[in-house]
Amino acid sequence: MASKAIYTVVAAAGIAAASGAAWWYQKPRANDAAPGVASSAAPAAGAASSPASGKPPTVEVARVEIARLTDDTQAVGSLRSRRGVVLRPEVSGRITQLNFTDGQRVRKGQVLVQFDDQLPLAQLQQSQAELSIAQANQKRNQELVAENFISQRSLDESAANLQVAQAKLSLAQATAARLKILAPFDGIVGIRQVNAGDYLKDGADIVNIEDIDAVFVDFRLPERYQSKIKHGQIAMLDIDALPGKKYTAQVQAIDPLIDANGRSVGVRACIDNRHLQLRPGMFARVNAVFGVRENARVIPEEAIVPQGGRQFVIKLLPGATEQTRTTKRVEVKVGLRSPGKVEIIEGLEVGDTVVTTGQQRVQRDGATVTVADLGGARTGRPVTNGAPAAVASAGAAAPAPVPPAQPMAAAPAKALAPLPGPNPCAGASAGSRAVPRAHQDRH
Repeated sequence: MASKAIYTVVAAAGIAAASGAAWWYQKPRANDAAPGVASSAAPAAGAASSPASGKPPTVEVARVEIARLTDDTQAVGSLRSRRGVVLRPEVSGRITQLNFTDGQRVRKGQVLVQFDDQLPLAQLQQSQAELSIAQANQKRNQELVAENFISQRSLDESAANLQVAQAKLSLAQATAARLKILAPFDGIVGIRQVNAGDYLKDGADIVNIEDIDAVFVDFRLPERYQSKIKHGQIAMLDIDALPGKKYTAQVQAIDPLIDANGRSVGVRACIDNRHLQLRPGMFARVNAVFGVRENARVIPEEAIVPQGGRQFVIKLLPGATEQTRTTKRVEVKVGLRSPGKVEIIEGLEVGDTVVTTGQQRVQRDGATVTVADLGGARTGRPVTNGAPAAVASAGAAAPAPVPPAQPMAAAPAKALAPLPGPNPCAGASAGSRAVPRAHQDRH
């Protein structure tokens, strides 16, 4: 037992001695490797710390420029006739004449449909004969009363009979007039649903008539625009069925009721359609224009730094060299926005230079930065393929005049030439009705 304990103690001592020797031999090598590791890490640390300590950070900039901005919004709408009705008879009868052809232009008061009127005309002649007799009796009784041959009562009865005869004649004339359907206004008839000889019930559809010298476009805007849209404003239309053409519409009416379901307001605009290119029912893309600002100060959208509900930009001030600048944080008030651009109402002037990329590298006001592309800063335009669109002189304090910004489009739209004569939209609002498909009360 004693020998086993001795063996155990000896083995433990040997293991401890071997471990200590291994540690002792490894310790100098670790110390020798540490300077090499430190020497390799030192350049990286120096490279990482050099921008903060020595070289100024690099930023991309742009200048405040003048552009033409449009305050507008887009919507979709449908075209409808200025006036349109479906002609329907008020009495039953058989058609004897159709005085129009499909698609024909007609004038107000023109007889379009004639029903069989033999019986009403006979009743009209009978009423005329009865009226003649009543008038003769009335005249004779007046002479007899003057000579005291008859009583006043007989004269009163003949006067009443005369009024009855006149009423019968008026009724017969109205009945005969209902058998003629007249055009209620100037327009173009559609495709008829009946032929001569057909027997129609009252209220049956005959043909539609449309006044399309001016057409309406009805569209809806979100309720937030109800304070911007005004009577007489202009809206530009693109018609999918007529690509490459622009149409101008003038706002004629604004619905006073906000739709509770969609929270939108209805708008109706009028288009001069004397070219007769537009048809009711067409789909239209509407660009409602609320206003235009010709000399708006704009900068790229990426230059804005929002913070706590406020908008800031980093403005560059002159530095020691042409390529270096000092920074200043400026609060601005923004206005209209267009793709890639934002209007500055307060805080900047034309020619000021602002940082567009690298704002996170600027930690405080007065910091020195290096401008990555000064040519892009002078023009305020993006760089294409590594070259600026236009380069101003190095000593220029203000940018050269910038032409008004043009709307981007795949191909220029062609506007129609105005026609001579009065614009039919001038009286469209007064002559239009809310419901274009109305039953004709008079024919």
